[in-house]
Amino acid sequence: MQIQDLPYPDPGVPDARSGPRFLWWLGRNQLGGQFKSLAWGLLHFLSVSAQPFCVGFAVEAVLDRSGTRLALAGGLMALAAAGTAVGDTFLHRAAVTNWITAAARVQQLLARKAAQLGSALTRRVAAGEVVAVSTGDVEKIGWFVEAVSRFTAAALTVVLVCIGLVVYQPALGVVVAVGLPVLALAVLPLLPRATRRADFQREKAGRATELASDTVAGLRVLRGIGGEDLFLDRYRRASQEVRQAAVRSARMWSLISAIQVLLPGLLLIAVVWYGVHLARQGRITVGELVAVYSSVMVLTYPLRHFEEIAMAYSFSRPSAKRAAGVLSLERVTDVGGSRAAGVPSGDLYDPGTGLLAPAGRLTAVVCGDPDAAGRLAERLGGHPAEGGRSVLLGGVPLDELPLASARTAVLVQDKDPVLLSGSLRELLDVPTSGDVGAEDALAAAQCGDVLDALVQGSLDAADPMDARITERGRSLSGGQRQRLALARSLITDPEVLVLDEPTSAVDSHTEARIAEGVRRLRTGRTTVVFTSSPLLLDRADRVVLVHEGEVTAVGAHRELLHSEPRYRAVVTRETDEEAALNAREAALSGALKELEEIEETA
Repeated sequence: MQIQDLPYPDPGVPDARSGPRFLWWLGRNQLGGQFKSLAWGLLHFLSVSAQPFCVGFAVEAVLDRSGTRLALAGGLMALAAAGTAVGDTFLHRAAVTNWITAAARVQQLLARKAAQLGSALTRRVAAGEVVAVSTGDVEKIGWFVEAVSRFTAAALTVVLVCIGLVVYQPALGVVVAVGLPVLALAVLPLLPRATRRADFQREKAGRATELASDTVAGLRVLRGIGGEDLFLDRYRRASQEVRQAAVRSARMWSLISAIQVLLPGLLLIAVVWYGVHLARQGRITVGELVAVYSSVMVLTYPLRHFEEIAMAYSFSRPSAKRAAGVLSLERVTDVGGSRAAGVPSGDLYDPGTGLLAPAGRLTAVVCGDPDAAGRLAERLGGHPAEGGRSVLLGGVPLDELPLASARTAVLVQDKDPVLLSGSLRELLDVPTSGDVGAEDALAAAQCGDVLDALVQGSLDAADPMDARITERGRSLSGGQRQRLALARSLITDPEVLVLDEPTSAVDSHTEARIAEGVRRLRTGRTTVVFTSSPLLLDRADRVVLVHEGEVTAVGAHRELLHSEPRYRAVVTRETDEEAALNAREAALSGALKELEEIEETA
């Protein structure tokens, strides 16, 4: 896989049982790139390590006054330099490719999981955590996957050079062969503490990111109540905690780096001291001493990759653990799907509440608790918050359908739908039945003034469909965003459309026209609207009252207003005192009617 081939046609099914297993799975899925990086790494490191032997050979040639051997040494040095340059160039290319392709695979997996879970994702994982995983964690995971091949090349180079030194000059070679493993393993006792500090820093950074995300999302509300300074102070404290944790982590890694510099220096001193002693005794030549000394100096370069792989694993392990935690999330019920991938039709029925939405009709649902209404709306879309019996569509459990079929059959528009940045044409470019056009959907959602506003706000867009929408539609009012989201839902023309408070941010006149437009456009299709607006309720074919998780009344809007006090309390928003007064008035009116009947009979 090359960078130009991204994205992956299929990123695969990850092993998300743990962080290390996920890292191992990523490495196995790009073995070609790993072997390519390993090959170029070996060429580069071995060419660098060959230079000291060439220098020692050249020194010996000078001392022996051999022009032929000196020319040969020069040729070998030029060949080693060419190998160093070529190996370094293509090693860098292969390493960057491995890094980017691994990160891209993780991002595709996370995007697929987010699409699969929908709004249930942010209920089970904090939004800030999701952002942190899909940004910083992805980079750290890619770093480790890429660094493995370079570390392997460096480790093999160290082993081969040690063997070569033992063969070339056994007396000094044994000292180097014993000392280098000590250098490589000396920092191991410090790694657990460094890892814990890195994990603590990452945890603090995740909390700060989550706090920042929540603050930005609720900035309007915070400004409305004058709470931005309070949250700014909280974020300052959180960022200071991140800074302190980062400093403590950096101190530990700087200590590890210092040890990686100190110990090779001590080894060089030992090699020089012992080598001079052997040279005085005539047991080694000056060229051999120069070659061994230079080899020890050069080997500090591949030894740095031991520190890098330790850092990469320490930082990537918690990142991989968090990514695996997100990727291991599943729908509460099995979505494997044993049925055929057809789209069922018929009545929509929820066994948990007893809610029935007849096929082809507009059903309005009144629920006194907005949060309970949101959970019920998601349940109707096949995303229950907890276990239980599945919602049935035409007698077919939604949870037994493949996810694509379930979403084709039932579309749920959340109370606070999100508009992605782009043109209006791109916003409405969604999978559709083809029976509802963009103009009809926009007209039904009463988006005429929205189109005018988009054209006026775009300098180079004469056609409203080419007008740009900012991120989350921030340049539009709440009512305008709501109507555009409704138009997007209407144009999909699903078998069942579930709308959660689709007109809560529009005025009554617009709401009345939207109610008529939705009813007209959805004729013959099943529509469920969660609302307490009398304008929508009066135009519904069927109104259902859900109280404390159960259907308690079914009928027409005007009938329920007179016969069901709880329904009237929600729709008219009357207080408990008003409800009690109305009940007393109704009881008094009934008593007066009974007295009149008795008098007439007498």
